[in-house]
Amino acid sequence: IVTTCVVDGGKKAVVVEVNAETDFVAKNEKFRTYVDQVAQQAVATAAADIDAFMAEPWALDTSVTVKEALAAQIAVIGENMNIRRFQQVVEENGFVASYIHGGGKIGVLIDVETDVINAEVEEMAKNVAMQAAALKPLYTNRDEVDAEYIEKEKEILAVAARNEKPDANDKIIDGMVMGRINKELKEICLMDQVYVKAEDGKQTVAKYVEQVAKANSAKIKIKAFVRFETGEGLEKKNED
Repeated sequence: IVTTCVVDGGKKAVVVEVNAETDFVAKNEKFRTYVDQVAQQAVATAAADIDAFMAEPWALDTSVTVKEALAAQIAVIGENMNIRRFQQVVEENGFVASYIHGGGKIGVLIDVETDVINAEVEEMAKNVAMQAAALKPLYTNRDEVDAEYIEKEKEILAVAARNEKPDANDKIIDGMVMGRINKELKEICLMDQVYVKAEDGKQTVAKYVEQVAKANSAKIKIKAFVRFETGEGLEKKNED
């Protein structure tokens, strides 16, 4: 399952994924308590990667390492488990919002830089986190998209456009290519996505954040997000 832990009045947070072999164990109270303990350790760790994290002393019993404490939990619960990954987010000039979806299936952190923190701004951050959970963006905004990737996409799309309209001039082809690139960026960039709760069905996440900022006389920037989905990228075992 995936869980989050937020400390320092919202200035620092972590998202963690701990896997068990069966869904049955994932619902077990002991397992969930243990995952929360892992998150509490991960939010405080200075470890740069999972190997360093596994080698450090376990906060609840410093005579053993995180790895040894995990082995002890495996013995208690009777099923293989794995601390797969964690990621910290720190925001001194604002706060980090967290959201868990589906009882631990998906966890999201949103890095919000803001000069105003109130219930409305916090609600906006939670809505943006829910958006990221539901619509799986790959980037926060267009600036993060690799220029090389966009150039490659343009080449592929230009070939497709020429096949579709062999008689079209370069200007028309460029227009078709840019139209398709924009459409793709609207799907993969969080701030460009249509906000799921948009009343007009058109408002982007960026416009929604802008609206909340204006209503609260705030300067708000969604700097980054982290989205963990349980088991993503892992090979699933087929049990017939």
